[in-house]
Amino acid sequence: MPRISFPTPDQMDAAQRAVYEKIVSGPRGKIQGPLRAALHNAELADKWQQLGALLRYRTGLPPRLSELAILVTGRACQSPFEWHAHRIEAEKAGLEASIIEALLARTPPPSLSEDDAAVYHYAVELNQHKSVSDATYARALERFGERTVVELTALIGYYTMVAMTLNCHEVPLPEGTTAAFPLPQHGELA
Repeated sequence: MPRISFPTPDQMDAAQRAVYEKIVSGPRGKIQGPLRAALHNAELADKWQQLGALLRYRTGLPPRLSELAILVTGRACQSPFEWHAHRIEAEKAGLEASIIEALLARTPPPSLSEDDAAVYHYAVELNQHKSVSDATYARALERFGERTVVELTALIGYYTMVAMTLNCHEVPLPEGTTAAFPLPQHGELA
């Protein structure tokens, strides 16, 4: 059960409604996940959707590699919604079931191409260590160039923000779906 309300179109003010219309008329085609929460602040939601659209649809990374990085991040952040939504997108982008299942199990995927391996190691290290080794950086730089390495880093950071938003507000999965793993348990504050 979500911790906050999600405005429906008939409950939105003019600014919220304008952002909502931008989102549903764009490549997403619908509003789901963290943007439902972000709509509580129309300006935030608008900037968020613009950055998300840029990072998801207009970088030097093909969809397969973007979705690989997003799945690594969703799993590292223990975000069931992010995992669910992007598993579907990863499958559409051609990411093999064996790779997806390995990511879910948190084990190194089998038979990665050079590009897949560069993105996988970059995303794993950035999520685990909040930076990457010189070797991992050099490998990504050699494969993709400076602009795309900057975009890859931003993509991982963006989807970390997405996962935190989804988890914190307990945004529910679409009706009729089951989480691949549970939300992380919360400890008491000291």
